[in-house]
Amino acid sequence: MRKYSFFSIFALSAATLIFSTDAAAQAKPGDGTPAQRLEVMRQKLDTMRRSLNSAASVLREENKADEAKKDDKEKIETPLGRLVSLEKDVSRLSSEVNSLRGKVDRSEKFEMSEIDQLEQAVAEMLTRVDAVQLETANARAATDSPVGKPREIKKKKKFLGIFGGGGNDEYDELIGGVSPGRDRELFIVATREVRKKRFDVGRLLFQTIITTYPDSPYLPMAKLAVADSFFLEGGTSSLIQAIAAYQDWLTFFPTHALADRVVLKIGEAEMRQIGLPDRDASRAKRAEVRLKALLQQYPNTILKKDAEERLSQVQNNLGLHNLYIANYYYGQSVNQGKSGLKGAQSRYLEILEKYPQFGYMDEALYKLAVTYMTEEETDQAARYFQRIVRDYPNSEWVAKSKEQLELIGASVPEPNPERVSVTRPEDGGFFANFKNQFFGIYPMTIDKNGVLMTKDFDKEKFELIDQIIENQGDIYVNQIPQALTTVISQRQATAQPATNTPQPQPEK
Repeated sequence: MRKYSFFSIFALSAATLIFSTDAAAQAKPGDGTPAQRLEVMRQKLDTMRRSLNSAASVLREENKADEAKKDDKEKIETPLGRLVSLEKDVSRLSSEVNSLRGKVDRSEKFEMSEIDQLEQAVAEMLTRVDAVQLETANARAATDSPVGKPREIKKKKKFLGIFGGGGNDEYDELIGGVSPGRDRELFIVATREVRKKRFDVGRLLFQTIITTYPDSPYLPMAKLAVADSFFLEGGTSSLIQAIAAYQDWLTFFPTHALADRVVLKIGEAEMRQIGLPDRDASRAKRAEVRLKALLQQYPNTILKKDAEERLSQVQNNLGLHNLYIANYYYGQSVNQGKSGLKGAQSRYLEILEKYPQFGYMDEALYKLAVTYMTEEETDQAARYFQRIVRDYPNSEWVAKSKEQLELIGASVPEPNPERVSVTRPEDGGFFANFKNQFFGIYPMTIDKNGVLMTKDFDKEKFELIDQIIENQGDIYVNQIPQALTTVISQRQATAQPATNTPQPQPEK
C-alpha cells in the first residue's frame, strides 16, 4: 500500500471539488468565505465602536463639571459630538453587516457585490475613526501625567437602574483619556490582557496607542503586537486579520530587524489554514509565495532552515494536489481509454518543474512516462523511466521501469550513489492518518507563537515584548535571539524599582 494513499482515499470522488475550488480561488474577490469576511468586518466594527465609546465617555465626564459643554454631544462640530455621531455611523454599518450575515447563515440569496461594498465601507469607516481619534486627542488630553498615580476604576451603571452593574469600566478612562506617559501604561496593560487570552481587550489597548499617540516610541511594536494577538488567537477570521496586520506592519517597517520573522508568520498563518491535498489549494499557494519571498528577500536570515522546512512541506501538499488531479486524468485516459491524457501530462510536468523535492516524484515520473508510451513517444518515456531507476533506487516503480526500458530497447542506468538513501516520506500510522483525514488536517511544522509573545505565557520566561517594555518601546538587533523563538531568556529576580511606574505583571 502506498504511504500517501490514506490521504487519497477520496481523491477521485473529490476531483470535481478540486477543480471547482481552484476556479473559485482565482475568482474570489475577497479573502475567506462570505461568512468569514463578514465576521472580520463585525470584529473590526466592534473594536471601532468600543474605542469611540471610551473616548466619548472621557469627554462626557469632563463636561459634567462644565455647564457650557453639557450639550456638546448634540453638536456635531464639537469633539464629543463628532465621536458620538461617528459611533452611531459605526453602529448603523454594523447592523448592515449583521443583517447580511443573517442572510448568509440562513442560506438566503445575496450578491457577492454586497459583501465587497460592505468591505469597502468598513475600510472607509476605519479611516474616519482613526482620523477622529487623532483629531480629538487634544480635547481628551490631561495636563499632567497619570504615571505613578492610582487610576480610578468607575463602576458600571445599571440599565434603567435595574439590570447589570456589579462590574467596572476599568479601561474606559485608560483608552479615552490622553496623558503623557499613558502610551507605556497602555502597552503594558495590553500585553497583560493578551497573555490572559483576552485578545479583544488587548488589541483595543494596543490600537489606542496607534490612533491616539502617533509620536509614541511604542507605536511600531504596538502595531506588531496587534498582529500577534490575532495570530495567537487563531481561528480562520483571526488568521485572516493576522495576515493583513503583519503585512500592514511590513509596509511601514520593511527594514526592521524583525521583518524576516514577520514574513515567516504570514507564511505560517497561511499554513494554518491549509487543508488536505484534495481540497482547495489557494492557501498552500499563498504560503509558498510567502516562504519563497522570505528566502529571496532575506538570503542570510537565521530563519533559512525553518523556512526551507516549511516550504518543503507546503510544496509536498501542492504536489499531492496536482498528483491527485493528474491521477484522475490518468485513470480516465490510460485505464479507461477516455480523453484526458494531455491533462494528466500537464499536471505531472508541472510537478517536475515546480516541486523538484516532491516526496512522491517517482510515481509522477512513472505515470508521466506511461502517458508518453501511450502516445508512442518512446524516447520521451525512456527519459523518465531512466530517471526513476537512476535517482529513486528504492522506489516501488523501479522494477516496472526497468521492464519498460527493456521492452523499448533503451539502456538501464546504474543507481546514483548519492541517491541510495532517498525514500518516500514516512507514514504517520493508521490512527494519525485517520485523525488527519477526519479533521481535514495536513501535518506541517508550524510555530504557533507570535513574533513578540508566546501562545502560552510562562511567567518564568522573558520574551521579546518584555525587552521592548524594558527598552521603552523598541528592540535592539543584539537582543533578538539567533533562532526561531520568542523567548529571550529565563526571568531573573530583580529588585523592585523605586518609582510607581507600572510594570508587566506575571499571571496569577
